[in-house]
Amino acid sequence: MHATGNSVFLPEDVMVLRGALDTWCTEKRIDITSAEAQLAASAAIGLFQSGYNTSEKLLAALREQRGI
Repeated sequence: MHATGNSVFLPEDVMVLRGALDTWCTEKRIDITSAEAQLAASAAIGLFQSGYNTSEKLLAALREQRGI
């Protein structure tokens, strides 16, 4: 994990986050620009900062999240 707190995300971090979010949105049939996708993106950032720092780990954690 490269980013912590309010740190800047590195390009590799953004690729991990975007890959997991894109897959999650596709699975849920949600438009990436929707409010639900924005909530999922916020959750993904929090999860990433908590140590879910690969696309696979992050996607698995997103799938388990309730309320998004």
